[in-house]
Amino acid sequence: MNEDITCKEVKVRLENGEEFHFIDVREEWEFEEANIGAKLIPLGDLPARLSEIEHMKDEEVIVHCKSGARSGRAKKFLNSQGFSNVRNMEGGIIAYLEL
Repeated sequence: MNEDITCKEVKVRLENGEEFHFIDVREEWEFEEANIGAKLIPLGDLPARLSEIEHMKDEEVIVHCKSGARSGRAKKFLNSQGFSNVRNMEGGIIAYLEL
């Protein structure tokens, strides 16, 4: 199982302009309230939209949600679909915005 990632690590990588696969699994209305640059794929849509991210299977994918719970489920689902390097942003956007 891949190690999760802290909000601080994500923030540093974003500030450094690093490019990485970043997926927000919250709902659209939540995304509109606070968006930190991730691609929006709500958790419930993930199975139907797998083809959009299939090319990321062997690359690092960071998932986030509001608190870390939904992205934890997204990580488990993606791992079960053959994604080999999925990391959950610990504490979600709530923790990120407190940095």
